[in-house]
Amino acid sequence: MSTPRPIEPLGHAVPSTVPTHWYNLAADLPEPTPPHLHPGTKEPLTPDDLAPLFPMALIEQEVTTERYVEIPQTVREIYSTWRPSPLVRAHRLERALGTKARIYYKYEGVSPVGSHKPNTAVAQAYYNALEGTTKLTTETGAGQWGASLSFAAALLGLTCEVWQVRASFDAKPYRRFQMETYGSVCHPSPSELTESGRAMLAADPDTTGSLGMAISEAVEAAAKDPKAHYALGSVLNHVMLHQSVIGQEVLEQIVEAGEEQVDVAFGCAGGGSNLAGLTFPLIGKNLREGTTTRVVACEPAACPSLTQGEYRYDHGDVAGLTPLLKMHTLGKDFVPPAIHAGGLRYHGMAPMVSHALNLGLLEATAVDQDTAFAGGVEFARAEGIIPAPESTHAVAAAIAFARTAESDGRSVLIGLSGNGVLDLPAYGAYV
Repeated sequence: MSTPRPIEPLGHAVPSTVPTHWYNLAADLPEPTPPHLHPGTKEPLTPDDLAPLFPMALIEQEVTTERYVEIPQTVREIYSTWRPSPLVRAHRLERALGTKARIYYKYEGVSPVGSHKPNTAVAQAYYNALEGTTKLTTETGAGQWGASLSFAAALLGLTCEVWQVRASFDAKPYRRFQMETYGSVCHPSPSELTESGRAMLAADPDTTGSLGMAISEAVEAAAKDPKAHYALGSVLNHVMLHQSVIGQEVLEQIVEAGEEQVDVAFGCAGGGSNLAGLTFPLIGKNLREGTTTRVVACEPAACPSLTQGEYRYDHGDVAGLTPLLKMHTLGKDFVPPAIHAGGLRYHGMAPMVSHALNLGLLEATAVDQDTAFAGGVEFARAEGIIPAPESTHAVAAAIAFARTAESDGRSVLIGLSGNGVLDLPAYGAYV
């Protein structure tokens, strides 16, 4: 790696409403999350095993059980350009549904790239730059993560190379344009640029790709470049940690809105980062203080890892280059249909989310694509914001709940993880 360098804050004032610490659910879990295992020895991973891919600060965050981890001032400064994100009462949606529920949405689409992903992209780019890394490699599905890491890399003086799932690369060119505007390079995956990519193409030249395939390529590229590190947009514990700013803000904002607590929270779930960021602080409060927030993970019926997957150790990628993770999985070779919610097309679920489900701390439901888009359109016509295809799964599940008598008088929270402005061809196909 290159020589470590200080990343000095710019020195401008950061609003006190921007969180100062990330929250770690591991501190409050009744049982620890099963450890990640070395893919060769099947023994628990050591810091040295992860050092070729991640900076030491992120490795420490991956295994820490501290309840709070301080957010560096430079990261808080960048966060302050869009954080805290708004918590909005959806009065018009309530009226359209004729519900007696009080519906709120936490809107992450106000970030510079239009989704929740910069919450961890900025942190990961910061720690890599601090350690002297000059290049990051990563995978992306719909492109929100690739765009977010490209954004963060540009702000912190890094270069970035992205492998995008081929189905999304072809269907969502604007995400690629966004990455390139920030100075990054984006390849369709699988590609001819890596050994793993060439093997996948040889096995199926017409494959639509998957996040598991793209991860293999990005990990391989990082491992072969001494100046590069790999960055993952979901699944791992340190990503869940960084996203916790969402739920921590909710805990403050929901009280300001006059509610004692969130009664039911709905978040979309693919790899788990959005769901964890929104709900882990709420689950932690349930465990520590006895609140009773019900958490519902909303996944696509086309990739139902939580509702139909097995809870076991599996690789996070197709080629088996990544550690073994204890998670709900459909199997590393599972290739989901080319649904529009590209960010949810992952075969496994984050170990911490999977563990929380296994402990009964949250529940899961699967939403089919047509139902999800119907919910997204209904939300857009009531509230004006077009949700990202991923977010529509939470929207649709919340709308279905709000139409039941069980919702009467209850506070309902929707995690609106991003906007769908760059996903309009998907809406065009539906409408």
